[in-house]
Amino acid sequence: MPALFLLFVGSGAAALIYEIVWFQLLELFIGSSSVSIGVLLGTFMGGMCLGSLLLARVISPRRHPLRVYAGLELGIGVFGLLLLVLLPLVGRIYIAWGGDGPTGFLLRGVVAAICLLPPTLAMGATLPAVARWVETTPEGVARLGLFYAGNIAGAVAGSLLAGFYLLRVYDMRLTTYVAVGFDVVVALVALSLAASRTTFIVENAEIESAKRSPSWRPIRSSLFDRSTVYLAIGLSGFCALAGEVIWTRLLGLLFGATVYTFSLIVAVFLIGLGIGSSLGSALSKQVNPRVAFGWCQWLVVAAVAWAAHELTLSLPYWPINPALSVDVWLNFRLDFLRASWVVLPPAALWGASFPLALASVAEPGQDAGRLVGSVYAANTIGAVAGSLAASLLLIAWIGSQHAQQVMMGLSALAGLLLLVPAFVHRTVRLKPDTTYEGTTIRLEPDIAHERPTVRVAPDTTDKRTIRPDRATSRGRMDAESGRARSPIPWAGAVVIAASIIATAYLIRGVPPIPAMLVAHGRFAATLLGQAGEIVYVGEGLQSSVAVSRLPNGALGYHNAGKIQASSAPEDMRLQRLLGHLTTLVPDHPRSVLVIGCGAGITAGAVSIDPMVERVTIAEIEPLVPRVVSTYFGEQNQHVVDNPKVRIRIDDARHFLLTSRERFDAITSDPLDPWVKGAATLYTREFFQAAREHLNPGGVVTLFVQLYDSSPASIKSEIGTFFEVFPNAVIAGNTFHGIGYDTVLMGQAGAMRIDLAAVDARLNRADYAPVAASLREIGLVSAVDLFATYAGRAQDLKPWTRDALINRDGDLRLQYLAGLGLNMNESDAVYAEILKYRRYPADLFAGSDRELSELRERIDR
Repeated sequence: MPALFLLFVGSGAAALIYEIVWFQLLELFIGSSSVSIGVLLGTFMGGMCLGSLLLARVISPRRHPLRVYAGLELGIGVFGLLLLVLLPLVGRIYIAWGGDGPTGFLLRGVVAAICLLPPTLAMGATLPAVARWVETTPEGVARLGLFYAGNIAGAVAGSLLAGFYLLRVYDMRLTTYVAVGFDVVVALVALSLAASRTTFIVENAEIESAKRSPSWRPIRSSLFDRSTVYLAIGLSGFCALAGEVIWTRLLGLLFGATVYTFSLIVAVFLIGLGIGSSLGSALSKQVNPRVAFGWCQWLVVAAVAWAAHELTLSLPYWPINPALSVDVWLNFRLDFLRASWVVLPPAALWGASFPLALASVAEPGQDAGRLVGSVYAANTIGAVAGSLAASLLLIAWIGSQHAQQVMMGLSALAGLLLLVPAFVHRTVRLKPDTTYEGTTIRLEPDIAHERPTVRVAPDTTDKRTIRPDRATSRGRMDAESGRARSPIPWAGAVVIAASIIATAYLIRGVPPIPAMLVAHGRFAATLLGQAGEIVYVGEGLQSSVAVSRLPNGALGYHNAGKIQASSAPEDMRLQRLLGHLTTLVPDHPRSVLVIGCGAGITAGAVSIDPMVERVTIAEIEPLVPRVVSTYFGEQNQHVVDNPKVRIRIDDARHFLLTSRERFDAITSDPLDPWVKGAATLYTREFFQAAREHLNPGGVVTLFVQLYDSSPASIKSEIGTFFEVFPNAVIAGNTFHGIGYDTVLMGQAGAMRIDLAAVDARLNRADYAPVAASLREIGLVSAVDLFATYAGRAQDLKPWTRDALINRDGDLRLQYLAGLGLNMNESDAVYAEILKYRRYPADLFAGSDRELSELRERIDR
């Protein structure tokens, strides 16, 4: 047992490492939108479900379970290595054929199936394979629950190891090698155990003798009993994964949606499942497992109510200011404790459900692999449905509040399905060869179904038959089924009625998501009463969005738990600077791609340029364009309603990679790089793809914030951009003389900016809207616009020499940025950049007066 437990720890750790790596690799080309994540998650868990079902039907029970298990683990390792080679090829094929619409959605599914189904089939088969090593007695079923707990314990270790160390320090290739190493060690140990234990099917001489007894009569378990247990464990899986999706979304707002936050939440959830599975395994031997399973679902209702209350009315207002800590690891420990406070109770109850469900349908002598596979598959089917329903439907349609109420209702339904029959057919446990109500109980085999049954001794006149570990109550005995039947006891009816009333009360009391949490996330408590009025809150497919009216009267656009854009002067200057640089530098900016809609102000600045004929906005969240058109129309030039603007709801990386369109300019204003998934828009490979989608003379501009970021992550963003655009320049945006944020601008070839040509455009009648937009942010001429020059790549080489380049193979930026999201060293970083600034005589052209004035402004 200890050795088998440790084997499952190792395979669980490998499985979670693979899952993190494979999802990260596949998201690079099929996208990180909710649809893409749904496809990946559904395929991954669907493969495990199929594997658990097929094992007992494909592999003979005469094969040694540990040898089968070792073969599966080696197979998983082989597939892990193969995917490192095949994924780049699959990615190129997908990019050549992929797109949006039904065809693109289908192709996403095909790609995910090709990559994930083979290894996940093997993963799903591992627990049913080893299950054949134990008997399906109460003690054996309890051991199966412990195996499941060991697998979860390994998954906890794998998620933390990959999320906090391997992927932060190394790349995805080496991380995969570590997972393969776990698989190989597990397989070798399993083969060693198999060699030392050659007998794994134990024959019982008494049962074999009883098979030949003329008094034998088989008893079949009730199909209704088994069906309700399978349905209940499916509902339990649905609620568990739906809850994980919802609470990860809310805790991501509270902690900051970094890769570390996701690893912490997954680890806490898995710890809860492991604790619950261990307790459920022990409990299944002591009580009626079906009744315990039923009450477990009722308790889930209360646990979900607890989680909803703490996430909305308590945790956001704990007096915690994460910016006060200079040690980010202290914040991680605090976040771990806060996540545990919310997630552990319901997760433990869901964890206990699995071994209790196993014990509820287990009968001595049946194929343990088939038993475990069936229960595991039912639970996984529910989990797939729950994760997809929560992420793609429930949150966006009815919101987190009502989604949690749905979970509570389904948990109560599962409890009813299990408990009502238990009250109708009351049972007590009996042991073989004992006397109960004057009847001697003996163990006899079911020859037809290869499982023992229990019947009365042949020498008694009572012809009742009783199933194993079931019992009778005073009342009429069904001679065929061996089940005692009696009316529902009044006490039981009262308990069920009281539980239904309590459930209704708890469901009604689930509070809505607080506006302060959506708007200000981890700083909700510190900004309470100081952040102005929140005028809109909405939950979308990808993220939650808010709009606030700040104390100075400006509007703020909130996403990922912070202000991403606003109509405040410092933000208006940056947003319009980004948009106008994008269209004024290229000679013929007819077609422009805007990555990230935000408040729409950058896209609006692009759209009013009279040379621009077509603007494409790639926005991942469908809710955003509707919101900003309502609240920011005046500031963004009503860009959403502009006839030359088209909005593509898609992950910008996926859109660009699968698009065959070329652009004269591309401007990127994505979410903060510490937000999980955003770093894919800052990789060297993505910048190369953007350059390849440019027409001759086209430019790429990129917003790089200096606040809420560490110097290392800022240097990584700039250094990676400079590696692709070695002639790139930096424009700075200051606020009260302090460095605030920057704009990077690059061209495929040498960059040359003609001040006279830009001034000539601004003086044209049709450019009056552009000139007015610039005047509103204090820029009245080309000299004013380009006096924001803060340096260029060739001058900054000494500063970027030690920059960690962000690549598709490691996505190092998201780990760097996640360590610095509470830092604010913007002015120091900007001052460091300015140390390398020199007037670039070969960059600017124009009249002597303009060049002299620009040089003076830059030097000053």
